[in-house]
Amino acid sequence: MDYVRIRDIAEDLGSYAERLEGAWRVEIGPSGPVLAMRRPSKRREGMVRRVREQLDAQIINTHPGHICANGPQVEHPAIGRMRRPDAVVIPEAALDEEGLAVDATQVLAAVEIVSPSNPSNDYAEKLTDYPAMGIPHYMIVDPRTGTIEVHSEPCKGRYGSKEPYIFGDSVPFGPWTVETSEFRRYGRDG
Repeated sequence: MDYVRIRDIAEDLGSYAERLEGAWRVEIGPSGPVLAMRRPSKRREGMVRRVREQLDAQIINTHPGHICANGPQVEHPAIGRMRRPDAVVIPEAALDEEGLAVDATQVLAAVEIVSPSNPSNDYAEKLTDYPAMGIPHYMIVDPRTGTIEVHSEPCKGRYGSKEPYIFGDSVPFGPWTVETSEFRRYGRDG
């Protein structure tokens, strides 16, 4: 099936999801469109906000005209993938373009905060899809374990570099640094 047809199915699923209770998202993975329920938590959303604010404060100097946004879908029609990262670094102007998704070739970085219910989505599927889409930097923040992985150097559908960190570290992420001292694990205070 060609990507145009797959994209039409994904849009139909998105319209259907708007009528459902709860927070739903549609992505296109290796087996086609997927409708998944999001279970946002305050702690997860707090980490997304912290990452976005830190990156935005640095991007203004490293990549003028770019922002760290959450929510836009990212697609690469040539490989038939569409994903919705928790945060992406993109040109601000991309949010004013027509259409539902940002072209993956415009994405400088993607960040995912691992969900307690579906960690394989970030560690397996997206770890394959993002380098195949040509996204130069990918950070996985895992509040289940208090760990962070930074992936870079996409080549032939894989990242050539992986650097591990723990909560509390100053994490180099491309030309930026993310301070993680205020990140908290799921189910733990302080």
